[in-house]
Amino acid sequence: MESMMFDAAFWFTAGAIIVLLVFSAFFSGSETALTAASRGKLRSAADRGSSGAITALRITEDNERLIGSVLLGNNVVNILATSLATALLTRMFGDGGVAFATLIMTLLVLIFAEVLPKTYAITNPETVASRVSGPISLVVLLFSPIVGAVRVFVRAVLRLFGVKTDPDTNILAVREEIAGAIALGHSEGVVEKEDRDRILGALDLGERTVEEIMLHRSNIETIDANLPVTEILRLCLESAHTRLPLWKDDPENIVGILHAKDLLRAMQRMLRDDGRIDPEELAAFDIMTVAMAPYFVPEYTTLDDQMRQFLTRHSHFALVIDEYGTLLGLITLEDILEEIVGEISDEFDAKTEEPVARAPDGSYLVDGTMTIRDLNRAHDWQLPDEEANTIAGLVIHEAQMIPVEGQVFSFHGFRFEVVEKEENRIATLKIRPL
Repeated sequence: MESMMFDAAFWFTAGAIIVLLVFSAFFSGSETALTAASRGKLRSAADRGSSGAITALRITEDNERLIGSVLLGNNVVNILATSLATALLTRMFGDGGVAFATLIMTLLVLIFAEVLPKTYAITNPETVASRVSGPISLVVLLFSPIVGAVRVFVRAVLRLFGVKTDPDTNILAVREEIAGAIALGHSEGVVEKEDRDRILGALDLGERTVEEIMLHRSNIETIDANLPVTEILRLCLESAHTRLPLWKDDPENIVGILHAKDLLRAMQRMLRDDGRIDPEELAAFDIMTVAMAPYFVPEYTTLDDQMRQFLTRHSHFALVIDEYGTLLGLITLEDILEEIVGEISDEFDAKTEEPVARAPDGSYLVDGTMTIRDLNRAHDWQLPDEEANTIAGLVIHEAQMIPVEGQVFSFHGFRFEVVEKEENRIATLKIRPL
């Protein structure tokens, strides 16, 4: 009887179970390595000539198909191994073999086919991913018809429950992966705050629009093109800016952009040998002959697109308009760069008070025109900026009214007190975390 139990069929079945467990370990470790591997490190290895890294990059481009194929292979070998174990132990112990098979296979699969290979794979994900990418690419190719059918079926079932899926969406979003890694590095003290702000600022250029950072039209310095040229020259020299919009009839009717250098060159050309300018020639001078055509951009242009347009046009000054053609503000290339590197000042910039001042009671006195994004970056706060760009705009949006001086509001974990108003504009706020 004992010899019948341990015959050739027994050893063949036991061997098959061991082989299937090895395959299960391979699939489990491969799944962990390929999903945990950094695509940046794989790209570096591929650039150095690693064929395994090249293959790993190729098969991880469609993570849904990859994971579907690996899970299909893993489940097939696990179920088959469990079925063989059940048949083997039932032959040895009768009906009690089912319970023995469940207990033994659970332990074997958990230890040798899940925990052990996944632990090894997570310690060196890029190395393991490069090594297993070849066999896994064959598995993906073999199972792709079945996985494709499963994907269609799953999407159809989800659609019945009102869940829409994007077939082009990757499981790993590169931008979110980078942003999360940078934020984690900063929280662990590996990445400096300035480095974090610069990298995240560059990543955000494609998500933010010119309207969010433009200089509002109420703060734009403009010049009436009908003024005498001597008055225009005086205004240009008194201004801290080298480019000034020109208007006619209506301050919002911008007809040109005057560059101070172009005006000075025109003045220099009018100089006579004695160093003076003919008054009649000066009076007849048309300022529009040296003005550049104004460059208008829509308010919803992304910062990334606008920066590319500035570089393509060899210009870095644009006027922002809304859908009705109304002037909203202006934006420069420097404004966009400041979103990455922080405030850029030169010797001609006006000295202004700090937009945030620490009060003795631990609160902060904040200029109402300060953007929510800049305040968040300065103090690592998480105030929402979806509904308003400035901190004053956030208070008005949450209060649903124009507050008066002295009014206090509490929302988003902060206490806001209106300290000073200028007409209907909130000039200064006192903010304190609750």
